[in-house]
Amino acid sequence: IVKIRNSYGGVIRKTPPIYSETFSKMSGCKVYLKAEFTQKTGSFKLRGPYAKIRSMSPDEKKHGVIAASAGNHAQGVAYASKLEKIPCTIVMPVTASPAKVAATKGYGAKVILDGINYDESWSTAQQISKKTGAKIIHAFDDPQIIAANGAIGLEILEEIGRAHV
Repeated sequence: IVKIRNSYGGVIRKTPPIYSETFSKMSGCKVYLKAEFTQKTGSFKLRGPYAKIRSMSPDEKKHGVIAASAGNHAQGVAYASKLEKIPCTIVMPVTASPAKVAATKGYGAKVILDGINYDESWSTAQQISKKTGAKIIHAFDDPQIIAANGAIGLEILEEIGRAHV
């Protein structure tokens, strides 16, 4: 966990767990919600892209990054790229939320609306990567992304103790 946290570079906030009386009553056990909405991009999905992009070599960074996403991952990749000052392209489905598209553009990414779903956008992102040399920042099929996003679970254990299932 220390190695993962070091890869955050102070950008990722350690968010508090918030006790939910409503969900606790409904489920018959204590339920806490992790306040990831307080991250800069409003989601835990900044964790993985930031750790991944920060770990890239200078040579990889000069070619920029590309991702396919309908929203939260897109914003995480765009914001991380902005912080690292590297080019970023995000392929989003044409059905993506206008608010998510605007936020992604607001972080400085070039947004390409292509495809009616994630799979079609992913296909386009792969094609662009082959042409440009941009590094693909995959939303879920990358061990480094999974580990960095998953570090949230370790934070929960540190903050509220043993999880009960």
